[in-house]
This record gives sequence, structure tokens and C-alpha cells, in this order.
Amino acid sequence: MTVLDQATHLRQMARRVQKRAQTIAITSGKGGVGKTNLAVNLASTLAAMKRRVVLLDADLGLANADILCNVQPRYNLAHVVAGQRTIDEVITPVPQAAGGFSLIAGASGLARMADLPEQDRKRILAELEAVQEVADVLIIDTGAGIGRNVLSFTTTADHVVIVTTPEPTAITDAYAVMKVLVRCGTNGKISVMVNQAKGRDEAKGVHERIAAVSRQFLHTDVAFAGYVVHDPAVGLSVRKRAPFTIQYPHCAASECITAWAHRIHSHVESTPAQRQGFFSRLASWWR
Repeated sequence: MTVLDQATHLRQMARRVQKRAQTIAITSGKGGVGKTNLAVNLASTLAAMKRRVVLLDADLGLANADILCNVQPRYNLAHVVAGQRTIDEVITPVPQAAGGFSLIAGASGLARMADLPEQDRKRILAELEAVQEVADVLIIDTGAGIGRNVLSFTTTADHVVIVTTPEPTAITDAYAVMKVLVRCGTNGKISVMVNQAKGRDEAKGVHERIAAVSRQFLHTDVAFAGYVVHDPAVGLSVRKRAPFTIQYPHCAASECITAWAHRIHSHVESTPAQRQGFFSRLASWWR
């Protein structure tokens, strides 16, 4: 059952739910490392595991999760902020053939809440929190880099996954993101996902390099989220505008995503609701 199926009853259900969605911000130091593709495929795989998944496309500059899902959102969060639509009207259902999760586009509209009267801000936050309370996992696909908009999402999520590749420039940029997150005081746990790796050994080597520098200079431990191998099936799926985990479920890259999703799936069971929801924490950036 998707979040959209329950959209008209969000507030009623939220009162009965004892847990909030686990929020996972997927970010990167530079563009072109496959961040959005991993976010879409993670959402698709978790949905296949019967998790209620919402993907928030928060890449304000190059939002393209809808392209990879082959959907065309009619409305986005800017319409909610403007008072033209309700939150359930901007949730786009992604067909089962492309993942079976729910997509929310137009996160750039959230920044405009700072200009709204307090009463309107509270109304919108209540709607957003209701979404989080009827989902199991909220995946946030942020932009790349260390800009204010990116940090507003990465410092308030429960988990931050920094995507990198084995390329030296990508590794350097990934560490730069981590350094800023630590200095800003991130809310959640930080981990590294290595994309386009030759295999586990190369991916572990990349993680160990970042982890060693982080321990030495930032006094912070960074977890190993996993890795995704370089696989021709990934590019083929992008051209088909579909998740590679659906187009080629048995390819090497899909197996890597499945392993990652299983780890998240098992953790969701034991994740209690925080006293303050993700969107309420996020709102502190707009005041």
C-alpha cells in the first residue's frame, strides 16, 4: 500500500501511529556520482519489501528523480506553500513498474515558508509531519555540495549517506561535505556509500581512507553504508527511465542495492519516533 492510498486520511492516521518515518538524506560532494539514481533504486527496493516509502526530491538545482521514475508530477510543494494545493495532492504515485513508492517534488518551495504568517507555517508543517507519520522511510535526495539548502536537509535527517566514487576528486569532495556536517552539528549518523566501484575491496579502501582522515582531524567515526559496483545495466536503465533494480533485478548493481535496503529494512523496525519530526527540525532553517 502506497502513501497515496492513505493520503486523504493522513491526519487521522497520524494520531494513531506511534513511530515516525526514518529519514535518510542522500547527498554528495559533487555532481555526477549517481546520487539520485541510488536514491530512486533504494526507494524502489524498500517498497518491494513492503515498506511505505516517500522520496522527497530536494535537489533544488537539478531535480530529476521524476525522470528516472518516468512520472510527471502535476503539482509540487510550492503549490502547498502558496495555499493552492494540499499535501496529498502533490504526492505523485510512482507505478509499480517503476518502484511503487511515492514521490514529492518541488522541495525548493519549502524555503518560501519563511515569508508566511505563523499560522500558515503551522498548517503546512502539520501536513508534512502527517506524511512522515504514515510512512516507514522518507528518503531525501539532496543537491550536491555544501550550500545552505543542502545543509538544511542533511543536518536535520536521522541518517546522512554521502555518495562518492573511487575517483580522487569525488573522495575529496565527500570529505569536504563531512567536515561541514560535523562543524554544523548534524542531527544524524553519517555514512559513506561508494558508487561505481570495481568491487567490495576497492569500496572498503575508499571508505577507510575517508574514515581515517575523519577520525584524525574531525574526531568523528563514519560508517560504511555499502557500495554499488560499476554495471552497464545502470546506464541502460537510465535510458529506459526506470530503476535498474526493476529492469535488471539480478544484475550486480541491483544485488548491491538490495543488500543496502535489507540493512535499512531491518533497522526500521526498531526506530522510535523522535519528539520532534524531521520537517519541524527543517523549519528551523527558515526562521
